[in-house]
Amino acid sequence: MRLSEFIRQHVDCIVDDWEEFAATITPAADYLDATALRDHAKAILLAAARDMSKPQTAQEQAAKAKGEGPEMTPSLDQAGASHGELRHTVGFDLVQMTSEFRHLRACVIRRWVDSLESPDMACFQDMIRFNEAIDEALAESTAAYAEQVNRSRDIFLAILGHDLRAPLQAVGMSNDLLLRKSTLEGEALMCAHNIKRSVGHMAAMISDLLELVRSRLGKSLPIEPAPMDLAEAAQAAIAEACAGNPHCSPVLHIHGDTRGVWDAGRINQLLQNLIGNALQHGSNTQQVTLTLQEEADAVCLSVHNFGTPIPEETLGTIFDPLVRSADEEPGQPSTSLGLGLFIVREVVNAHGGTIEVSSNETDGTRFSVVLPKRV
Repeated sequence: MRLSEFIRQHVDCIVDDWEEFAATITPAADYLDATALRDHAKAILLAAARDMSKPQTAQEQAAKAKGEGPEMTPSLDQAGASHGELRHTVGFDLVQMTSEFRHLRACVIRRWVDSLESPDMACFQDMIRFNEAIDEALAESTAAYAEQVNRSRDIFLAILGHDLRAPLQAVGMSNDLLLRKSTLEGEALMCAHNIKRSVGHMAAMISDLLELVRSRLGKSLPIEPAPMDLAEAAQAAIAEACAGNPHCSPVLHIHGDTRGVWDAGRINQLLQNLIGNALQHGSNTQQVTLTLQEEADAVCLSVHNFGTPIPEETLGTIFDPLVRSADEEPGQPSTSLGLGLFIVREVVNAHGGTIEVSSNETDGTRFSVVLPKRV
């Protein structure tokens, strides 16, 4: 009997074995009934049997073995993905879930081999096709499981970031009250200012973290566009950056009309991160330069600094989240989680703009942003 037909005839017995094995995976299985333990086992087996019954060339088989097959098996993939999602939901870890497929593979082959009287070459081909089908289902289950893990982690981070805001705000407000109502001197005054600075750093980190989570959960950065002047925003951002770093003195060049309709808060995020990045990685002996240039229906912003150039192999991932420079120093709020340039890109995208970066020893590093005057 061919393996596909054997599976169809004995599917209930095989699923019984699946259920018996799944019941041993504790503690998650302790709270599951028979239906939950069996889950998508029958659907996976029957989809595998249907796939094995279809003709397959040697080239198709070789491609499928590499995960490069031109056609997947929709019912098998759907059942495998659903199984991975549900196993994550009920508390199976990844090793436990994959062990179910190992047991299923061994169970089917053992039962089938025991039923054979005189195996022939077709039997070996059947085993290859069955292994392909189970591997495909396993891959889909693992991918779906991993996606659920990532989503759960991001939801946890979102909750953590949200809940941290309240106690952090309380610390900041209490510190401000002490500065206003008390006469602090010497070390006490220095400690109060250190607390205020640290609260600001932590607030920036939490804000960046929440923006990352928002993006990973599939939500674009929300903006509330309103008429504003980019030159005024740049001047304010430079003043804010200099307040935290008295030794810096960025230079601003303005050419043309820099007014447009943008989200002022988001634009401030963009400017603070670009200026902070330039100050942090730029040379201490040369200035950071901001240039605003009107271009038809857009405004071009460039932030330039000299210093150690960004390695060429890093340029392609510099806007990715959680990517930090090798020479990054601790204590900088905009980059301490490796999210500063990621936030910049998200702000630019939300406004329908573009951003580019160039960096070399001779010309220095330049971030160029083009923002349409109207979103």
